[in-house]
Amino acid sequence: MKDDKRPNYRKKNKEKVSSFALEQQDTILSSLISNLPHKNRKILKAVLKDGQVSVDKEVVRQFDHPLMPGQRVEVKWDRDLKGKHLCKLDIIHIDQDIVVINKPSGLLTIATDKEKRKTAYSILSNFVKTELPENKIFIIHRIDRETSGLLMFARSEKVKQQIQKTWNATISERTYIGVVEGKVTSPEGTITSWLTESKAFIVYSSRKQGTAGKRAVTHYRKVMGNEALTMLQINLETGRKHQIRVHMQDLGHPIIGDKKYGSHLNPIKRMGLHAQVLAFTHPATGKLCRFDTGIPREFLTLLAPETKHRAVERS
Repeated sequence: MKDDKRPNYRKKNKEKVSSFALEQQDTILSSLISNLPHKNRKILKAVLKDGQVSVDKEVVRQFDHPLMPGQRVEVKWDRDLKGKHLCKLDIIHIDQDIVVINKPSGLLTIATDKEKRKTAYSILSNFVKTELPENKIFIIHRIDRETSGLLMFARSEKVKQQIQKTWNATISERTYIGVVEGKVTSPEGTITSWLTESKAFIVYSSRKQGTAGKRAVTHYRKVMGNEALTMLQINLETGRKHQIRVHMQDLGHPIIGDKKYGSHLNPIKRMGLHAQVLAFTHPATGKLCRFDTGIPREFLTLLAPETKHRAVERS
């Protein structure tokens, strides 16, 4: 039929779809290139890889998948990410190159000698393999088990290495929210010290330059507080292990729930530290990406009971 000789654009399930019927034997990628000349090859390969192409209502991903005359091909241009709910993690963003999640407190980023299965890496790795068994993820950076918040993974070794090698230039903002013990009187400040880790995995801080430790710089600003607790906005100039936790101990106001670094209070049964904002230059597009989870509800409720029913929106 005449209508089958060219792509048909229509709304289907509120998604933009292209469809066409095959007139001769071909492979799927070749047929897409022929029938959708306005789309470049890279985009067509991407939608194939992402499972957005179906033949007679069956999803295909292999570029050389054979087609016979009369078969109908459909392409969904709006990528369906509704499957994110099948993952046991809160996926904030996912594309061809990166995945950003909102990690809950209590979950390891990657396996240790004591815990190998229940980690953010293993859960996310299993999830992406449900799309395609060959799919992989790669760890770019970590946040502590007790810390919640934004954590980014790469979907290829190349992207991982690219971001890690250009970390300071690529990452433009890392903002944490911390609830600390006591009343912080200074509205803002900066803590600089040299950090070293003991054999017992405890990080120690020294203000003396020239020690064997690594230089660490933490900036903080008071958000709200009362006589017992203070909420701080914390920005990292360097990203050392346990940096915020050790520097808050240096300040004399340890993070609540952080018994390892001097806390005596644990009012919300978790450590009061959350990675709220992550901003970076996208490794493929070069565009600035900025993700903000908002302040965790339990932090707000703890310090400002009147906000108990206020929605904390993600921007």
